[in-house]
This record gives sequence, C-alpha cells and structure tokens, in this order.
Amino acid sequence: MSNDLSDHRKTYAKFELLEKNCPKHPISLFKDWFSFADTSDLVDEANAMNIATIGKDGFPKNRIVLLKKYDENGFIFYTNYNSEKGKAIAENKHVCLSFFWPALEKQIIIKGIAEKVSEEMSESYFMSRPDGSKMGAWASHQSEVVDSREALDDNLKKIEEEFKNDKIIRPKHWGGYRVKPMSIEFWQGRPNRMHDRIRYVLQKEITWKLERLAP
Repeated sequence: MSNDLSDHRKTYAKFELLEKNCPKHPISLFKDWFSFADTSDLVDEANAMNIATIGKDGFPKNRIVLLKKYDENGFIFYTNYNSEKGKAIAENKHVCLSFFWPALEKQIIIKGIAEKVSEEMSESYFMSRPDGSKMGAWASHQSEVVDSREALDDNLKKIEEEFKNDKIIRPKHWGGYRVKPMSIEFWQGRPNRMHDRIRYVLQKEITWKLERLAP
C-alpha cells in the first residue's frame, strides 16, 4: 500500500532571521527563541528536544527527552545511564539535539559533546522530582526487553513497598548529561522554501563564528 504525500504543503511566512539581528553569542538567541516558544499558547512542552546518538550497531537513533537547564556551558537533561542512549554516549560522546516548534516555524539544531554532570547536580535534581518519578527510575530497567506490562507494574509495586517508609534515594545509574555545543543552527521558515539558516560555530579561541547556510 502506498500513501502519496506529494501534495502536502505549507507556506512559511511568520518571521525572519537576519544577521543584523543576531547576537554574538548563540545562547542569547537560544534564550530569546526558547522564551518565545515557552510562553506561546501554540507550543506544548517547549523544552521537549530530540537527541540523536550513534549506537554500538552503527545506526543513529533519535528520541525525545526534556531539557532541564541551559546556560553558556551547555544543555542539561537527565536519564538512565544504563539505557540505550546512555550506552551509546559512553561509546561516542558526539550527539545532536534539536528543537522543532512548527507553530512558530522555528527549529534549532545543536551539535555537541555529552558529558555527565556532577553527582551533586544529579542528586539535587532527583530529589526535586515527584515520588512517583523517583520510584519509576528504580522500577524501569530502561531499554531492556520486558515480558509484559504487568511485569513493569509488578516491579513498581515492589519498589513502592521497598521505599514505603524510607526516603527514596537516587539510583547510581541515573543522572544528568550536559551537552556542550560545538555548533548551533537556527532555522526560520520563509516563503518559497527560501528559509533563513544561521549557524554559530565554536572557534578555538572560545568565540563563535556566525555564518548563513543556503536553505
């Protein structure tokens, strides 16, 4: 069965991105775009981002995670270190993050190096999570094959019983990564597919080179 999507088209014409309006540091522009998306009624979960890794099988894999913090040093998210993405990062720290806000006709693509955050930072964030999420980090052996949904639920019940009268501590296999950006590309949809693409590339002297890419 074939589904032809050739006639699916959309015109992009809401905003523009010109060099004269770009700050010297990409995080300043990221902050402006993210704040715009985060306060827009048209965007749900502005901090949902795609992360691509290269697995041991040589294939790239994308999945959605949630951005929890960002600054000049990078972009932070949390996960199970024993998950498929955690194992991939252990083998190859080169990753790609992307944000896509279709209602705003904007996307951001970030290439960078993923490194674990400090134990203290992981601990602090873990303790801020709801108890259910804390226990889920214990109950789910992320990315492993499971027998059934019932098996997952049984694991959670065991964890709930185990921590019924105790503080829920952070598993050592759970924590954060910081992705230190090497390049950040800002994509703004424009008419006739002549999109604006502005890329910042990190230079050796810790400055950023700004360049325009053809759409």
